[in-house]
Amino acid sequence: MARKIQGIKAREKFYEQLANKQLTLAETIKAMRAIVGMTQTEYAKFVGIAPRIIIDLERGIGNPTLETLRKIGKPFRLNIIFSVQ
Repeated sequence: MARKIQGIKAREKFYEQLANKQLTLAETIKAMRAIVGMTQTEYAKFVGIAPRIIIDLERGIGNPTLETLRKIGKPFRLNIIFSVQ
């Protein structure tokens, strides 16, 4: 039960940091993987993208498409939006 509570708290903290714009893309992906307890390769396969994409994005390199970002965020019900200012 303690592990489940820890998982819930980690998820709540993640959503709070995300809402407050405290995470980079790399940090966001790493946090999502940590919450679900998957390796980079496992998460990539789970969301249907190449492992190299996750590896590069977590290193702060790469230029993902909106579709790739949508796939990465889907397990957490994250919607990808952008605005022009």
